[in-house]
Amino acid sequence: MTTPIFNVLFICTANSARSIMAEAIMNQQSDGLFRAFSAGSHPAGQLSQEAVDLLQRHQFDTATLHSKNWREFAGADAPKMDFVLTVCDKAAGEVCPVWPGQPISAHWGVEDPVAVQGDEAHKRKAFSDAFLTLQRRIALLVNLPIEKLDKLSLQNELNRIGTEHS
Repeated sequence: MTTPIFNVLFICTANSARSIMAEAIMNQQSDGLFRAFSAGSHPAGQLSQEAVDLLQRHQFDTATLHSKNWREFAGADAPKMDFVLTVCDKAAGEVCPVWPGQPISAHWGVEDPVAVQGDEAHKRKAFSDAFLTLQRRIALLVNLPIEKLDKLSLQNELNRIGTEHS
């Protein structure tokens, strides 16, 4: 009996930092149990260099990461998502496409490090804080006994995880 691979889509508005970091973290740290993707409602078209630098400092592969529109994941030929997680408050309030297969959705709001004003040290800390929060939440999701949880229990767990901080 093979263990299923769960597809998860991380969404934020620009798809340049938080959702990109979440995609990289999930793909590297889920031991193949999850396949992560990321997208934005209004993609920036480029990645935040600070996010890329942070991921590379932590030995994450960034070669395949790119900013993309969430419409890529709403079509009939898109991978079927098991989970759709918004990581920014703005995207959570937008009208999302209808995702094929009725995935479980939750909001995991994380402060936008790109929007932080101040000196370089302050900005680096904002990116690090966002990274650590996402890493913690992803670790909690990866360690859930998904196969033993009904859909409502899994929804409740995802909502609870969204309140966890690093």
